[in-house]
Amino acid sequence: MTIGRTAWLIRLHGSKRTVLQTGVRVAIPDRSERPEGLAVGLGGTAPGAPDDPTTRVYTAVLGRDPTRPAHPGDLAEELELPLSRVESAVSALLDMGLLRRTPERGVLPVPPDEAVQRTLGPLEREMRARRLHLERTREQLMAFMPLYETRLAQLTHLRQAEYVEVLTDLRAVREAITELGRTCEREVMTAQPGGGRRAEVLEEAVARDEELLRRGVRMRILYQHTARFSSGTCAYVERVGKLGAQVRTLDDEFMRMLVFDRATAVIPVPDDPHAAVLIREPHVVSFMVGAYERLWLEALPFETEWDRQTIMDISDELKQTIVRLLTEGLTDAAIARRLGLSVRSCRRHVADVMAALGAESRFQAGYLLAQQDRDQPLG
Repeated sequence: MTIGRTAWLIRLHGSKRTVLQTGVRVAIPDRSERPEGLAVGLGGTAPGAPDDPTTRVYTAVLGRDPTRPAHPGDLAEELELPLSRVESAVSALLDMGLLRRTPERGVLPVPPDEAVQRTLGPLEREMRARRLHLERTREQLMAFMPLYETRLAQLTHLRQAEYVEVLTDLRAVREAITELGRTCEREVMTAQPGGGRRAEVLEEAVARDEELLRRGVRMRILYQHTARFSSGTCAYVERVGKLGAQVRTLDDEFMRMLVFDRATAVIPVPDDPHAAVLIREPHVVSFMVGAYERLWLEALPFETEWDRQTIMDISDELKQTIVRLLTEGLTDAAIARRLGLSVRSCRRHVADVMAALGAESRFQAGYLLAQQDRDQPLG
């Protein structure tokens, strides 16, 4: 919507103004027709626009004699604006620093660059002060970072010590295992690769294990097949078996471990037979229990009474494992260590396998064995 209004022309002759009525009707844009994003001044127009009251008042003050301060009443009469609108414009210009008030309550113009210094200078100084305060505060706070990091490292070390403990002394390892056995309430899982165990080790273990079994603790023990040919191991298995312990064997090597109540595990330290690691981290122990369960399902029960067929099956399984390891490039010593055999026994098994297959080399033995497996009818 537009409103017709009589336009006026203002002629300036030095300090004199002549106002002429043109009689031309001018279309004034409705508020809804103004460009979006344009700031609105006191008169509903953009600041700095010719018809904005603040612009008209500032222009009028600039046109006056610099020695004669302007008063709102005179400006209202001169600009033909309501006194209230002129006073609002004057107040706004005073706030912006574009006018300054005289002792006589009049106003004089102030250059915009000077107004910028007066109006924004304190703000800029305050911003610089706040920025300086911010930097100093940051430095003060960050000065505590070394203390925090030191304590965090200590807590991390304590937490790691709570979950993982390395015992480097054999006596300390034995004492830890004894204590774990004494406090065990439900279950012990043991995995002992390497063939038959030494007599002194079995003597130490049997008393502790019998005490556990008498308390109703479930016990499962994994050995390698070669442990069946150790008289000392067989005697140990017979004793603990009478009290309910379950013992099984596997052909290949597996990880040595003890797990108490599925909460604490003991594993060896590589290349240090006198050391061990105690693990209490729940997720790691759970992973080890899962690995143990899979081994247990694949293992064969350890029978203390000699069963000819079982012994033959185990012997055949050992020989097949030996051939497989030979074809993978392992030496006799490495195979013997992996299966818990002596090197002499391992070589005897190798010779038996090659003779049975009619092979002249280890590679040929592996090839012939693979051919036999391929030629066997399915199910």
